[in-house]
Amino acid sequence: MGAPDALNFLDPVRWQGRVYAGAGWTTPQGGAADVMEPATGEAMSRVGLANAADIGLACQAAAGAQPGWAAMPPRDRAAILRRAGDLFTQHFDELALVIARETGGILPKAQHEVREAATLCHLAAGLVLQPQGLTLPTAPGRLNIARRVPHGVVGVISPFNFPLILSLRAVAPALAAGNAVVLKPDPQTPIAGGFVIARVFQEAGLPEGVLQVLPGGAEAGEALVTDPHVRMIQFTGSTAVGRRIGELCGRHLKKVSLELGGKSSLIVLDDADLDRAASNVAWGAWLHQGQICMASGRVLVHEKVAPALIERLVGKATHLPVGDPKTGQVALGPMINAKQVARALAIVQDSVAAGAKLEAGGTHENLFFKPTVLSGVRPGMRAFEEEVFGPVVNLTTFATDDEAVALANQTEYGLAAAVISPSIARAMAIGERLKTGMLHINDQTVNDECTNPFGGMGCSGNGGRVGGPADLDEYTQWQWVTVKGEAPMYPF
Repeated sequence: MGAPDALNFLDPVRWQGRVYAGAGWTTPQGGAADVMEPATGEAMSRVGLANAADIGLACQAAAGAQPGWAAMPPRDRAAILRRAGDLFTQHFDELALVIARETGGILPKAQHEVREAATLCHLAAGLVLQPQGLTLPTAPGRLNIARRVPHGVVGVISPFNFPLILSLRAVAPALAAGNAVVLKPDPQTPIAGGFVIARVFQEAGLPEGVLQVLPGGAEAGEALVTDPHVRMIQFTGSTAVGRRIGELCGRHLKKVSLELGGKSSLIVLDDADLDRAASNVAWGAWLHQGQICMASGRVLVHEKVAPALIERLVGKATHLPVGDPKTGQVALGPMINAKQVARALAIVQDSVAAGAKLEAGGTHENLFFKPTVLSGVRPGMRAFEEEVFGPVVNLTTFATDDEAVALANQTEYGLAAAVISPSIARAMAIGERLKTGMLHINDQTVNDECTNPFGGMGCSGNGGRVGGPADLDEYTQWQWVTVKGEAPMYPF
């Protein structure tokens, strides 16, 4: 599919200095800001930014609209979600190009986001028509049921890296369950993470007020978390911010779903096909410039095969093209901002100073960071301990399977892990000992299929899951209902 020359569905005039709040596009009190294209440093658009007062008004509007949405016949709600999915497909090229430009991701990554968005809407449409409760055993003459009811208003706070997917994977099922949603996308990616969704659901016929989309900073986020109209928060982002949100939700007695950071290990055993292993490592560590929570942040490789794997990775690092994703001729685009570049560079340099070896990369031009390979990474080094969120392969060797397990588990995180070996039994035996929410045998760590319960252990989350069979559990609460033909006489 070719890239369109003009924006039609996403004409920025619609949201120039505005947010999607109340009953449509409105000018917020919080001001406005330019949306910068990382590859060029030029402004793509100018959007409104919400402050705490804007969030309060949006939450109130969402609470007012939610009962009518929940009362709408299920088939009508499902039809709106199906139309939304169809609109993602209908405007595929235009949406993908805007996402690539705004996020700095390569065009195939942006196209993946649009395809997944369509799937998420169709899955949510199916969720509406699933059984919503259970009939429970009880005494004769009494109907005893447990049914799922919406929370009311769900607040969603989403990040910049996969903004469309990571917003919509909460927005779509929350709507399907009968909730209204107030979405605060990252202000660096307000179009891909917010206004794309607003436009799609506006065109699909979602009733006014049911979805509010307000980009904003920390003030807006805290206002959303603490607003009394909001009964659940779904947050995807850093562990540090997740801790703060968890504390606030606990204080305000709200349900909270936290999908946080990771330091995911990819274990390469001594019997692995090294060409395949190198391909998996490169994809898991460098895809979208490493700016993925489940990136292969630690590559644990058996000492016997480490030199050969390093050679293959250096070859890939020196040949993969880096540049503007609009061209379609690159494997890596720019990182999201200069702060992220500086942090990744500092981790590489500090780790080299501590004894790691820089095999390839380790340099950048503006926001374009070269794919990097570090060997000799050991516990205690920043590259081993911290989530880099940059295109860096961190190689650590091990001698035994037990050592590989110990190294993989030596972290506060527990999002994803992977093991590569032709011996399935051996790989599974290792995998079963890893403390991780998601496990992949003969694959790398960056995996998500929309239908899977996504989430992590430890500081990668708070034990909840989003996606697939977990969605009804997350976005509804149980209500117990009993019915008798007439009120009984009690002995009082």
